[in-house]
Amino acid sequence: MPQRSHLPRGQVTFLFTDIEGSTRLAQMLGDGYRPVLHEHRRVLRAALATAGGVELFTEGDSYFFVFAEAAHALRACAQAQRALAQHPWDDPKAQPRVRMGLHTGTAHPHGGEYASPEVHRAARVAAAAHGGQILLSASTAQAACTLPEEGWLLDLGLHRLRGFDGRERLYQLVAPGLEQHFPRPRTEQAAPHNLPSHLTSFVGRRSEQAELGALLGAHRLVTVVGAGGAGKTRLAVAVAGELVESYPDGVWSVDLATVTDPGLVAFTVATVLGLRPEPGRPVTETLVDFLSSRRMLLLLDTCEAQLSAVVPLLARLLTGAAEVSVLATSREPLGLAGELVWRIPPLSLTEGEDGTSDAVTLLAQRTVAARGGRPVEAAELAGLARVAARLDGLPLAIELAAARLRVLSAGELAGRLHAELTADEADPLLALDAGGHTAAAHPRHATMQATVTWSYRTLPEDAARLLRWLSVFAGPVRLSGVESLMDADPLCPLTVLVDKSLVQAEPGPHGTTYRMLDPIRGYAARRLTEQGEEAAARDRHVAWALSELREMHHGADGQPVTLSLYSIDPFAAELRAALRWCGTGGSARDGLRLSCRLDQWWRERGLAREGRLWLFRLYARLSETGEAVPDAELARVYHAHSGHAAVDGEFAEELRFSRRAEASARRAGDPGLLARVLAGRSGALRDAGQPADAETACREVIEWAERHDVAADALFAVCNLAELLWLRGALDEAADLLAASRQLEQLRPAERGRRTLDLLLGMVALRRGDLVAAHEHLTVALRSRMAYGFHGRACVAIKAMAARCVQGGDARTAATLFGAAEFTTVKLHCGPGIFAAYWTAQQDAARKALGDAAFDEAYAEGARLSLGETASLALAVEHPDLSADSSRFAELPAA
Repeated sequence: MPQRSHLPRGQVTFLFTDIEGSTRLAQMLGDGYRPVLHEHRRVLRAALATAGGVELFTEGDSYFFVFAEAAHALRACAQAQRALAQHPWDDPKAQPRVRMGLHTGTAHPHGGEYASPEVHRAARVAAAAHGGQILLSASTAQAACTLPEEGWLLDLGLHRLRGFDGRERLYQLVAPGLEQHFPRPRTEQAAPHNLPSHLTSFVGRRSEQAELGALLGAHRLVTVVGAGGAGKTRLAVAVAGELVESYPDGVWSVDLATVTDPGLVAFTVATVLGLRPEPGRPVTETLVDFLSSRRMLLLLDTCEAQLSAVVPLLARLLTGAAEVSVLATSREPLGLAGELVWRIPPLSLTEGEDGTSDAVTLLAQRTVAARGGRPVEAAELAGLARVAARLDGLPLAIELAAARLRVLSAGELAGRLHAELTADEADPLLALDAGGHTAAAHPRHATMQATVTWSYRTLPEDAARLLRWLSVFAGPVRLSGVESLMDADPLCPLTVLVDKSLVQAEPGPHGTTYRMLDPIRGYAARRLTEQGEEAAARDRHVAWALSELREMHHGADGQPVTLSLYSIDPFAAELRAALRWCGTGGSARDGLRLSCRLDQWWRERGLAREGRLWLFRLYARLSETGEAVPDAELARVYHAHSGHAAVDGEFAEELRFSRRAEASARRAGDPGLLARVLAGRSGALRDAGQPADAETACREVIEWAERHDVAADALFAVCNLAELLWLRGALDEAADLLAASRQLEQLRPAERGRRTLDLLLGMVALRRGDLVAAHEHLTVALRSRMAYGFHGRACVAIKAMAARCVQGGDARTAATLFGAAEFTTVKLHCGPGIFAAYWTAQQDAARKALGDAAFDEAYAEGARLSLGETASLALAVEHPDLSADSSRFAELPAA
């Protein structure tokens, strides 16, 4: 070994080498390994010592050299690798593959050796290399004033060296005669990044991950925007983790939530990247110089915390560093040119292949952890699904809910979160945050209350007011609904709320709708009450609901139109919210007007009992306030109440409110209204078991209405009379009565969708055995009832079509239709109706034709069908004229 009396000092370059896979090579060669090792040493010494390297020690196949000049060290390494590659080894398999690592630093020898951390760093650089590769640190690259002829340095990015904090940028020497392509360096992390490791698993979001990854491939700045607690950070980290291999210089996460001074944003980014400020030079320029030649992904988390500083910094970095991409998370868009804003949706509430949704899976997993590993029982899943739905799939809210499940069952927590008919517990934040908070990365995420409060405090006054007033809406609302709350144009403050992710804008086929997640709505509603604005805001909401219902009943010209109950379905939650306010703090009269316009909807959706409960509540409110209600409006209310009671089987209540309706209508002095009320009175008599009195009442109402020129308003009496005639077999009179009333039906467009006359004409035809007429009338009635959303009445038409199938000889289809119609009738809480005995007789005939087993099988098959599927089956029944034995198209007898 050469003497070490002239060891270099100051800035020196250390070189470590060893043979890759030396143990395996020694085992393979056996006694032949010693000559190979000796020849390897001779070749290395010759190349390295000639270039001025001083050998410090040799151990096995390892060498440690030091050079005074970095450029000399690089040339020596290049020459050594070429010499090893060109050496005539006895067996090509025996050629040693030597890895080399260099690092330059300040060191001084003592006692013939160096005691400096720079030595260990050089050893770690060598350990990261592959056989045949020359790796060097950034300090060696900077110190080498020249490179070997035609040589250049390949930047391998930042890497963490074992035992050292921070990251080291590594380069590979590329020159003629040297291998160029190697795997990634053998560092602690094959791909450099500082992405946080979370203690809990990441649940769901597979499609969102794929979509965001694809967007980052096409856009350099992607901002994940969403409300606080929406899961932006977890999703962004998951996406960035999948892309680490795509960025040679790493993926670096910068959390801006802890930055308290806007001036420290650039310093925070620089610190994460391992940069130090340069005296007299802006940190931003240092960052631009550093990033300009690198391909890197920056994950800037919680940008809204320092938005004013983030925007100019990113603008400078993205223009000065063409290969840098940015994935940002924020509660509002950054507003930079080229930014792609991606709004994060809540966790899916739709069941997947395993039968649970992402939201329920997250809640179940966190609940197991909160309970110390005790698994969630299958019986709890329904309760968990209710909790997840009430929280709108908001991840932070779900995490907090899991903490509450340590002391509550899923059903109990769901009960606290679901406020059905009371406003006292309408804020889910209170149920989640009560009793303390969970550990969080930042105080803003400790509770849902803190999360929403942080955003609320950043709002200008007009946007804060709009947020509070929007809390009166129970679900999505169009711009016209938002405008109904405000005196001024709400577009500007609404835009602020959408940008800050407090309101979600959801494009649809009929325009954009706006909605708040339930936890945010609960917070805003509390603020509304605190500001003393609740009465004014909710009164406007009631006025809007009445206006919407009025538009559903009338066309653009103000004239009544055929009512489609489907138009009411999307507003159900809003209408209940309006009724709740009318029954507790608003106008009882407005509530009664709402209930009247919902008259048919309550019954056709199987909600007659709910309609009655609302009315009783409104009566109580009316008695409290003493609010005056005109007799005409009371008559309509009592008339509707009578109809609800009839459907619910409360016949005494039906008759009582029918009499009240008559008294109010007589005081109102409106002949048309009185005719409608009296027509309903006949139904009450029939339901009370007085068919003769009911028939007399019907005839009197029809005659009275004709005398007072309001015959169309007695249409209900015509239908009731036809039913009574049908029951006692007066089919001809019933048919004549119904045929003569066609014009009356046309004058009542609001009721035209029910096609009651066609239904009754079809029933008359069935009793007469006229299948052609029965089929045609019943299909018209069924199509119309399904088209306009009269589901309860559609079940009657389906049963009638089943009877038509019995008489047409298709007993199996009849059994299926009966099973489906009966199942839906029970689900809609509808009574057996006036034709109950006839349906029973027709089912008995079908059972007799099929046999018990076949009938029961077909009946059960029908019970599994939806109403839409059942209607399609009924309408697909072949017209009697098209059957093989039809006489209409039979050949005429020969003359």
